Order: sequence, then structure tokens, then C-alpha cells
Amino acid sequence: MTILLSMKKVLNAIAIALLLAGCRPAEPALTESGLSFDDFIAEVDGKSTALYKLNNANGLEACITNYGGRLVSLMVPDRDGHLRDIVLGHQTIADYINNIDGNFGAIIGRYGNRINQGRFAIDSVDYQLPRNNFGHCLHGGPIGFHHSVWDAVQPDDSTLVLRLSSPDGEAGFPGNVDVEVTYTLTADNALNISYRATTDKPTILNLTNHSYFNLSGDPTKDISKEIIWFDAPAFTPIDSTFMTTGEILSVAATPFDFTQPKAIGQDINVDDEQLKNGRGYDHNMVLREGRDTSAPAAVLEDEESGIRMEVFTAEPGIQFYTGNFLDGSVAGKRGIAYPHRAAICLESQHFPDSPNKPDWPSVTVRPGEQYTSHCSYRFSCLEN
Repeated sequence: MTILLSMKKVLNAIAIALLLAGCRPAEPALTESGLSFDDFIAEVDGKSTALYKLNNANGLEACITNYGGRLVSLMVPDRDGHLRDIVLGHQTIADYINNIDGNFGAIIGRYGNRINQGRFAIDSVDYQLPRNNFGHCLHGGPIGFHHSVWDAVQPDDSTLVLRLSSPDGEAGFPGNVDVEVTYTLTADNALNISYRATTDKPTILNLTNHSYFNLSGDPTKDISKEIIWFDAPAFTPIDSTFMTTGEILSVAATPFDFTQPKAIGQDINVDDEQLKNGRGYDHNMVLREGRDTSAPAAVLEDEESGIRMEVFTAEPGIQFYTGNFLDGSVAGKRGIAYPHRAAICLESQHFPDSPNKPDWPSVTVRPGEQYTSHCSYRFSCLEN
């Protein structure tokens, strides 16, 4: 009898211990980049937000939230095999929501970049968009795709499909537009972004991604020493309001000549009207016409980390922005205040204000047509 009582006490103690363990709060699941999935759960305009993690077989990790379709972190290996987070972003969904002017990692639409005075016409019908940047419409207005909650489906560990329906008249744009954006981490260490869209009324579309890259993985350092090359013999100059003038100028004998690799900071502070207008580089690079789109359109390298990024796209241009408006006032991941020129953006796109420049590649999409675009960022390491 004594033995049975002792065994019963032991079993009771085990049961109590298991019960207490089950009641103990679980540690929040973290990504390789240190993000908590719980910190991205919220409700915005009646829709739920979340964080999605993608991996490939080589250990790359991309974390994306369906709030704005934003790339929150991107972990890639340096030359020593250590993973580094090479994009700027925020630590929680609340930080993204509160930073109403921020575009970190976002899908931009319906029109990436600027439209002059927010006005354009299709088939002699005039449209007026919000004017949110020096009198122009920037990135589809203040509440564009980057502040929308997308429907998300993750079919496998390396793929995320985001869908959004934009109603006719939203932000002044015509047509009911259905958009699908697919993020994929590929076997050859690329983050591929594919865009598709349809409309029921003639409209304009120019979708892109607004990720801020710092290949050192240390956003306290500026990107002046990073080396960049563009397959771009020309660029589109801007006025003092950042609006394209309608010209396409050769990069030859200008600070915009990156047809041979050079440090971003080499010419960024020279006495040049275009650099003054952009407060640095904030210009559309015109990619070489007829180029092989299976070859890189741009290459970015960081000698310290050894990380190399090739950019592939069939778009005619890439917006080259050197973080000129970053000023230390915005705290990002790990509480780091992002300083001036802490990152660069390489946004595949049609040219700014193309709806008002009839000689430039068209951005008009009509019923029965499908808008498509893609951009791929492929990573490798420099040799020692």
C-alpha cells in the first residue's frame, strides 16, 4: 500500500509539472533576422497582417509582411558564410503603420515614381491624382499599394503570392485593377519578384519594389564605398522638384557614368546641377536599348562583406536612389536610427512621368491585356 501511494504521488507530481509547463507562455518564434512573428499580427482596415518567412536550400531567408507587401529582412551569406541582413526596415508592424511616409521594402503602385502635378490623360480623358511630393504624385499618392493589406498565400517554403484588388477611382486612377505579386527565393540565391495585373478600363501601371539595400549588413555605415555598375548609357535629368525634364542625356563625362564600376561616393558630392537637384543620386537610369535581359542590368558590391548583388529586369529603367532623405530621425530594426545615405534603392521601372511623355515607353494598360514585370536580385560572394 505504501508503495502504491508513493507511486501515485510521483505520478501526480509529474502531471502537475506537465500542466504547469503547458501553461507557461511559449517563447515567441523568431526568424533568422531576429523578427518575432507575433510582432506582425494586427488588423488594418478590417484585414489581418502577418509576417511570412521564405527560405531556400542554401540558407537564404526573406521575411515579408502582407502590409504593403514589404520585404522586412533579407539574410544572405557574406564571404565567410555568415548571414547578414542587407535591407532596411522596421522591427514591428506598428512601426510600419506609424511611419506613414516610409516605403521600406514596399510594393509601389499603382505608379512607381512621380507623375507631373498628378495629372495625365488617356484617350482624351483627364485624370487628377493626389499631389503628395513637391506638387507631384509620388508612388501612387500618400495611401498607395504600400499601405494596403494584401491577401497572402504561401504555397511552399520559398514562395509567397500576394494579391490585391484596387477599385476604379482609387487615388484617382481609372479601372478596377487586380494585381498579383509573387516573391520567390530561387535555387541560385536570387530573390525574384514577378508582377501581373489586369484592368477593366484603360489605365496606367508602373509597379516596383522599394527595398533599401546596404550590402555591409550594417546600416550605421553609409553606402559611399559600395561599388556599382549600370548597363545604362543615359539617364533622365530632373528639375529642382525631382520631376523629369523630358530629356534623355548621355552619362558620358558626367557623375552618372557607371558604365565602369565605381564607388557610389566617388562623385556624389561634386558640383553638379543634377546632383544638387536630387540631393545626391535620385535619378532614373536608362538601360541600354536592346540589351540581353538575361544579363544583369546593374551590379552592386560591398568589399568588406564580400556580398555581390546582380539586378535583372526587362524594364527600360532603374531608379537609383542613395537614401538622401534619411537623416537619423527614423528608428529601424534593432532600434538603429538610419543615418544619411544608409542604403540605396534600385527600383526597376518605366520612366517617371511616362504618361505625359509620349515619346517614352508606354505605361498604358487596356482591358484584355495583362501587365507583367519582373525584377530579380541575385546574390553571390566576391573572391578573397
